[in-house]
Amino acid sequence: MPGFEIFGSEEKKEIMDVLDTGVLFRYEFNEQRNGVFKVREFEEQFSQYCGTKYGQAVTSGTAALKVALMALGVGPGDEVITQGFTFVATWEAILEVGAIPVFTEIDTTLNMDPADLKLKISDKTKCIIPVHMMGAPARIEEIVKIAAEKNISVLEDTAQAAGARIQGKHLGSFGNCGTFSFDSVKTMTTGEGGMIITDDEELWRSMSEYQDHGHDHKINPGARGGEGRRFIGFNYRMMELQGAIGLAQLAKLDSMVVAQKKNKLSLKEAASAIPGVSFRELIDEEGDSATFLAFILQDKNHSERVNSFLTKEGFGAINFSANSWHFYPKWEHLLEGKTLTSSGYPFSSAGGKRRIIFDPEALPQSCSLLERTLVYPIGINMGEEKLSSMRKILQKAAEI
Repeated sequence: MPGFEIFGSEEKKEIMDVLDTGVLFRYEFNEQRNGVFKVREFEEQFSQYCGTKYGQAVTSGTAALKVALMALGVGPGDEVITQGFTFVATWEAILEVGAIPVFTEIDTTLNMDPADLKLKISDKTKCIIPVHMMGAPARIEEIVKIAAEKNISVLEDTAQAAGARIQGKHLGSFGNCGTFSFDSVKTMTTGEGGMIITDDEELWRSMSEYQDHGHDHKINPGARGGEGRRFIGFNYRMMELQGAIGLAQLAKLDSMVVAQKKNKLSLKEAASAIPGVSFRELIDEEGDSATFLAFILQDKNHSERVNSFLTKEGFGAINFSANSWHFYPKWEHLLEGKTLTSSGYPFSSAGGKRRIIFDPEALPQSCSLLERTLVYPIGINMGEEKLSSMRKILQKAAEI
């Protein structure tokens, strides 16, 4: 991680195909573009890669979440359950559609705890968003089963886990739909960009129309602008340049994962020497995309001592319990209800009454787990010299 480490002639070739046509827009201009439809081709190839029938490309992983939630019919009055360890985009999208996010604990997978999920479901729950954080799966089969018993939709946030699988089945293909991010630090990247996959044709059709201002994309005498519209939409269209890069990166994705697995295993073996260390639980180790190594120490004090040493030696790890982008207690703008709107929406109703209140102490299990967890991002081209240095420092950390 990330895919820009291996940008090369393949990406350049795909980009030049687009520039040679002069058409950056994903729709229309049929005569000028000479059959070049990179976004459409990317959608088809990515969905085929993931083993689903349909793919919908959009401008970002965040946009993918919102478009999927809209297509699922989520809105004001609904609750959407997700986990307290995720990137802020997950719950931003929930608030964007007018729904209320409800947060669960994580377990040793560092993803949604199904036991806590059961406790958080209410008669207002419209959707569940498990997040496959740091490239490895949540207990998605169990989560889908729980949701099915309650007739609740499942939207998999697979932003960080492209290429990951459980017993050969791709993450993102277990629920009603799955969303992906291709931003600048993802395993495969288009700079910005996102994708939604699904087997549900009607769900895909709604997503396709919503991301393009509601246009139904049917052939009509009036060309673009003459289409019908079933509902209002917005603009989350991917550009042809992003689709072009996506095609080249997708062709390399499996080899990226192989490289990451090799580098991760090397570091994991070294970290194993630390007394009392354990590692994040993997539902299917073979299916791990290996974008991160997460190792869990004996307690908070042990974690702090080890990371202080690693930092001093130039290889400090991430402690997500202190990370303001990814962990519930650190989202002060969410907890304090900060917004640009004069009414206080989405935290307050039009009359100014607070409609959402979040307790910063709500997820003690997650706090206890993450405060003793250290994480290294895994690169594709880490180099033997860097890996050797990191291994030596990790082995020395065993003495801390």
